[in-house]
Amino acid sequence: MATKIETAAQNKLAVWKAAFNAGDAAGCAACYEEDALMVVTPFGEFKGRTAIQAFWTDLIGKGFSNVDYSGVKLEVLDEASAVISASWTMNNAHGIITKELWVLQADGAALLREDHFEVQG
Repeated sequence: MATKIETAAQNKLAVWKAAFNAGDAAGCAACYEEDALMVVTPFGEFKGRTAIQAFWTDLIGKGFSNVDYSGVKLEVLDEASAVISASWTMNNAHGIITKELWVLQADGAALLREDHFEVQG
């Protein structure tokens, strides 16, 4: 049986992917904590929900869509946090996710505190 954090992280990841594939940058950003850190190799670091939303807005505006994950690994760190790693593909790019740190919030939902991924092509 899945733990609360496993279920919450998987559910919010599904929400993030649906938002991205719908072209909804604000919906993507809402899946991050207010002070989250996103590190995108080779593009740099984006600190806070506003900067993260700007990144997704720019990317979606350039026509990127249809994100899909494969080889997903979920590691529970404790009852309130888990890390997801995976490979990802989209219509115009692919890469790897080295660390999505999902943290359980007071309302029982998970949000991203850290998101580290690489664009490889």
